[in-house]
Amino acid sequence: MDMVYLEFILPGMVALSSMTVSFAGTTFSICGERLFTKTFEELLLTPIHPLALYIGKMLAGVVRGLMTSGSVILVALLLTGNWNFLNPLFLLLVALNCAVFAGLGVIVGLSVRSLESVGLYNNFIIIPMSFLGATFFDPATLPAALKVLVYLLPLTYASIGLRAAAHLPLSQFPWYSIPILLVVAIALSLWGGYKFAHQQD
Repeated sequence: MDMVYLEFILPGMVALSSMTVSFAGTTFSICGERLFTKTFEELLLTPIHPLALYIGKMLAGVVRGLMTSGSVILVALLLTGNWNFLNPLFLLLVALNCAVFAGLGVIVGLSVRSLESVGLYNNFIIIPMSFLGATFFDPATLPAALKVLVYLLPLTYASIGLRAAAHLPLSQFPWYSIPILLVVAIALSLWGGYKFAHQQD
């Protein structure tokens, strides 16, 4: 029974770790440049398109998230022997999840005025999403009202997609999770490009 729950929760832990590290690493990196080292102004003066600046910062967060989730995937492989944790669909979802939350981290990093503000975003967005984003439970079992809330969170689509990629046949994979995460990542890219274009530091 323990192994059954462990197999259920491990994909959620991959989603959770990729979310938290992608978001936090990106946010604190940008905050450090803006608020402490004061090197961010130099970046804004470079002749680089604002969207390219956003993508560069976001991809740095994606790499951080992939490195951390890679260690969780390694643990999952050692504990379960399930090589589906390395299939392309699983890895694509991990990368998309990293892109979404690294993108959100860029936007928060550009918006906050202090590190205390970062804590507020973490407390009111990331931590609640950690528990409500289907990392520890199956959202299909929830009451209808709560299910609506849970399915508004991008982490939910990463969690259910990763769980399906790891344990279900391809015919049962929730294909809608990929375009939803992709659309969120693109929307954040447009927002992030706009923020870079109008950033005043």
